[in-house]
Amino acid sequence: MNHFFLQLLSKLGIIKIKNHSQPPDAKKPSQSVYEISLKSLNDKPLDLSQFKGKKILFVNTASECGYTPQYKGLQKLQDKFKDTLTVIGLPANNFGEQEPGSHTEIQSFCERNYGVTFPLTEKISVVGQDQHPLFQWLSKQELNGWNTKSPTWNFCKYLVSETGELMDFFSAATEPTSDTIINRLK
Repeated sequence: MNHFFLQLLSKLGIIKIKNHSQPPDAKKPSQSVYEISLKSLNDKPLDLSQFKGKKILFVNTASECGYTPQYKGLQKLQDKFKDTLTVIGLPANNFGEQEPGSHTEIQSFCERNYGVTFPLTEKISVVGQDQHPLFQWLSKQELNGWNTKSPTWNFCKYLVSETGELMDFFSAATEPTSDTIINRLK
């Protein structure tokens, strides 16, 4: 059966298939995600290797975006899957200048309005000439093994496996608590 027909049968509920965006011919990444340096909003190192054994959902975030209410769903994911998942928010001002705040303002906004407890990094660039090394890894096939999709807007999501391999990419419009994401976390 061809891929389109299988997807149609799945959407109609006739069959159930696993949603794997990583193609079967994906290559081994040339760099480990755990080697990439990040800093938290309070300017302390955020060592990704501390999350080995858990999935990581990286999300480029912004405080003044139409998708900003997704913070609530991201926190729900963090709470529900806390033993097997870490959500990491990466504030970025690349799209529509929708993250103009300082690190203190971003932290306060997220805690006050959405009860965010998952890690937030310093404000970074997710596209362009000054693209952060993490987003280079997430969006360059030669680094991650298969994916070439860069963020197209705020709240794009990248799921990394317990062993540090990129598993999936979800567009900004994909709600954090959607079945598509939940099924990948099970």
